[in-house]
Amino acid sequence: MKHLIDSKKNAGPLISLVAVDEGALVSWLKKQTPVTQTWVSQTGFKVSAGSLCLVPNEDGALSCVLVGVNSDSDVWSWAALPERVPDGVYKIETTIRRFDFEAAALGWALGSYCFDRYKKVDRSPATLVWPEKCDRDHVCRTAEATFLVRDLINTPAADNGPEELANTGVELFKKYKGQSKVIVGDDLLKKNFPAIHAVGRASDRAPRLFDGTWGQKNAPKVTLIGKGVCFDTGGLNLKSAVGMKNMKKDMGGAALVFGLASMIMDAKLPVRLRVLVPAVENSVAGNAMRPLDVIETRKGLTIEIGHTDAEGRVILADALAEACDEAPDVMIDFATLTGAARVALGTDLPALFCNDDKLAQGLLKSSIAENDPLWRLPLWAPYRKMVEGKVADVTNSPDGGYAGAITAALFLEAFVEKRQPWAHIDVMAWNIQSQPGRPEGGEAMGLRAVYTYLAKRFGKNR
Repeated sequence: MKHLIDSKKNAGPLISLVAVDEGALVSWLKKQTPVTQTWVSQTGFKVSAGSLCLVPNEDGALSCVLVGVNSDSDVWSWAALPERVPDGVYKIETTIRRFDFEAAALGWALGSYCFDRYKKVDRSPATLVWPEKCDRDHVCRTAEATFLVRDLINTPAADNGPEELANTGVELFKKYKGQSKVIVGDDLLKKNFPAIHAVGRASDRAPRLFDGTWGQKNAPKVTLIGKGVCFDTGGLNLKSAVGMKNMKKDMGGAALVFGLASMIMDAKLPVRLRVLVPAVENSVAGNAMRPLDVIETRKGLTIEIGHTDAEGRVILADALAEACDEAPDVMIDFATLTGAARVALGTDLPALFCNDDKLAQGLLKSSIAENDPLWRLPLWAPYRKMVEGKVADVTNSPDGGYAGAITAALFLEAFVEKRQPWAHIDVMAWNIQSQPGRPEGGEAMGLRAVYTYLAKRFGKNR
């Protein structure tokens, strides 16, 4: 991890980052000189998440930095520091009881992220000495998975089309000695994935399905499915310029499952992992699917295309049906699926839909523990009639537009076997403005929550 180092590798002086809540600040100040007490008072330092006070010594050089924290497991209070403190090497000190050094280290790591593939960045963030009470492996795998997700989403579609996205999966599974295959173009029809083919056939970059497996065959089965629409024009129901601008992020679900898979494999969780990513571009051409076309699916259900811009659920239909064939112990999909979920919950809060209360409760508990929020919305059965097609089994875009996130989830549920434990996470996967540790751009929302749930459930103590 570039901006976290072992204390033995640092020969220079260390600057203390003193973590304080309101009680700890009072105790700390009592032990300081009158000059320091006056300085802190005159600067108007108040304890809040991420607040800081640069404290000089008698010579005017930086002596330490007071860092305000809100809780013992506060990741984001630390995330702004690498860019805000002066260059140097820092160590964490605190008198706060039950202080979470691991959360602080992770916050520092996430705050050091920069997407610099196309633009040189001049300033390098400050460096932190690894805290002693810290699972370095977990911090590193979490940060690296987050960076992978962010990099994939931030990369323009010209450099991250269906082929490149699928190849990311191939290389990832190769790294961890897993197996993978990719079904490409018209072979999707031969292998009975007609819905994926229908959505992606209008692009000159062929649609495909990535299928990766890892782990012992007799281990509990975990299957992850990610929406991989590498760019979404809206198809013949063309998006506006504003609506199309950020559509490189429409493969955010795929990025998230690749990031999650990297954590699972790196931690050697005792599971049999499978990852399915349908990777397509939703483009405009003479062979593009049309409004009110009827599309065949792997499950045998037919889909009436009410709107060509509701394509993500169409490709997920085939992937979900394939995933159910193995009856995994848990099946989770991530998708940048609906604007309706963003209207309901805003851009920072992913919507969780789940057909199994125990699974949902476990995910929500982990989301709270990791400060990585999810919010459950209902698979409201009375709305299922809204998803019924007029000339086909289901429609991908019900008339009226009401309850759009729910009806999208109900559409997906039609392709999930009734006894299959399943969760669907409708995620923005994008920060619309920069916050500490969360720069504007691609974001790994729900990543830590889901990993923690899986690690606890399948026997890896987090």
